Amino acid sequence: MGHDEGFTGIKGLGVRDLTYKLCFLASSVASVHSKQGSISVISDEDEPELDLTLEELKEIERMRDDPHLYKNMVRSVAPNIFGHEEVKRGVLLMLFGGVHKTTPEGIELRGDINVCIVGDPSTSKSQFLKWVVSFWSRAIYTSGKASSAAGLTACVAKDPDSGEFSIEAGALMLADNGICCIDEFDKMDPRDQVAIHEAMEQQTISIAKAGVQATLNARTSILAAANPIGGRYDKSKTLKANLTLSAPIMSRFDLFFIVLDDCDEETDEAIATYLIRIHQKKEKALEPVYSAAQLQRYMRFARTIKPIMTPEAAELLIIHYRKLRENDVGGTSGGGAGQSSSAYRMTVRQLESMVRLSEAIARLHCDDEVREEYVEEAARLLRKSLIHVETDEVVLGDDSGGAMNANRRRNNTTLRKSQRQEKQQQQQHTANIPQKKQAISYERYAQLSNMFVSYLRSLEDEPEPTNITEQELVNWYLSAVAHQFDTEQDLEEEALMVTRVLQRLISKDA
Repeated sequence: MGHDEGFTGIKGLGVRDLTYKLCFLASSVASVHSKQGSISVISDEDEPELDLTLEELKEIERMRDDPHLYKNMVRSVAPNIFGHEEVKRGVLLMLFGGVHKTTPEGIELRGDINVCIVGDPSTSKSQFLKWVVSFWSRAIYTSGKASSAAGLTACVAKDPDSGEFSIEAGALMLADNGICCIDEFDKMDPRDQVAIHEAMEQQTISIAKAGVQATLNARTSILAAANPIGGRYDKSKTLKANLTLSAPIMSRFDLFFIVLDDCDEETDEAIATYLIRIHQKKEKALEPVYSAAQLQRYMRFARTIKPIMTPEAAELLIIHYRKLRENDVGGTSGGGAGQSSSAYRMTVRQLESMVRLSEAIARLHCDDEVREEYVEEAARLLRKSLIHVETDEVVLGDDSGGAMNANRRRNNTTLRKSQRQEKQQQQQHTANIPQKKQAISYERYAQLSNMFVSYLRSLEDEPEPTNITEQELVNWYLSAVAHQFDTEQDLEEEALMVTRVLQRLISKDA
């Protein structure tokens, strides 16, 4: 170095950049960003022991012996939200969760419960999500509009230091053994919704990118909030017609809750009074039966219980599932007798949903067995998800003219003489009845249609199929329901209504 050059430092050696790698050596790790006053409620195989004091165990025992435990816990969920008791029940059972199971083949069956809240604006949907995030020790909040498929699941990124590819966790991975709250779920891009199919059912995330192949755990419950198309829920349409969600996504939710903003003077006054009292007194206005810390300790204890299904409860589950399948009219949305009047199609996933909900209710009561009353409550909650469509009434009696008369003339040409006489007597009897219009609900119309179709199909399956007349079909129906009527006049009115239903089925819905 010359006398006139001065000091150049390490730059003079030709080194432009230095890379440092930071390494921590520790014997334990403790989170410094835990939520204020929160208690870990995660209890799985990795954490079988509970560090509860004797006083806390006695408090849990007192809560378990509460005769109104279920009702009081529902009142303690999101106390800043007025009403919405059914939604609070669903959120409460989601927090308790079902039992994770593994089949002999090694297939994992999820026990986490997924809930979706759909409704009009300003109906406290986002408030439920915010309360869960503040209450649960491991909960992630994200918005569907601002989330991508990689942000929800995982992505493969190149390490700027080493140049190697590494996996960066998304929201569902970060919420493992917790809850992922997704707001504005309907605003998600359809391509991003497809990415969470596997995470919602198999609870894993599979990645095969840039030479990295991995299957990651995403054992999380999903609490989603969505707005209907156009902002307001249209009760004359099905749930699927009100949402932009695909059928596979909808079937993966255990519970759907429809929250409507109906105008009611008493309800509006009660909500306004409750909100003003909260703004005036803040926390003092809230009067939950159990505090957040009490709920967290109780849930932490209850989640260690793995209730077993009793034979009676299993039989009742089958009965309820069969009823739900029978009530699911099913079919296309093109109208007619096959139009589905329920919120979405009933599948085996809804049976598994009833199992998980029953186990969650058993955990809520700290019961080692899933009893029949728990199954009844689970089935009732699931039926709440089946919002029936307000369809227009079916008008009968306005189509008994030309089409049916032509049909009768066509049939009369092929009948024997005795049959023609019987048919003429029947027509004379029908003509004497006043032909005024009659309206029945679409559900009743669809039920009668399915009964007639099932009976006709059973006749076709016989070794020697026989033709059946309209009057014989009416007589078969009346013999099946005769015990439900007290007077002969009621039976005659039912016969007229059924005859008109058959006429409409032949002339319009054939």
